[in-house]
Amino acid sequence: MSRVQLALRVSDLEASVAFYTQLFGTGPAKRREGYANFAVAEPPLKLVLLEGEPGAETRLDHLGVEVQSTEEVTAAAGRLKEAGLATFEENDTSCCYAVQDKVWVHGPGREPWEVYVVKTDADTPGRSAVAAPEGCCATGR
Repeated sequence: MSRVQLALRVSDLEASVAFYTQLFGTGPAKRREGYANFAVAEPPLKLVLLEGEPGAETRLDHLGVEVQSTEEVTAAAGRLKEAGLATFEENDTSCCYAVQDKVWVHGPGREPWEVYVVKTDADTPGRSAVAAPEGCCATGR
């Protein structure tokens, strides 16, 4: 099963975790310093919260589609390239406390989208090369 990912940069991580726990009726699947993610079953959603600057408004960091295999990432990359879209691929990259394979593409408003698979968990946040100006999964501190 694939699910859509929504990554938000939030100024108050603890308040955001409390809010989304109540909203979706489930707690975070992963918590690290400056980071939390929720694996919501219904609706199928991966919600990622990245700690940003204190007092700043919540903003979109990036969007994604989590898939089950590297083959699905490769197929998405091929389909996107065939459609004439500029892509950037990362394999075995450490990002969001996981080792991932992914392909990036930007929408018409320059919103970054990733199609990715989590291969293993990681102890460090890592940093993707492309998403937001700060880089995907970088905390605001």
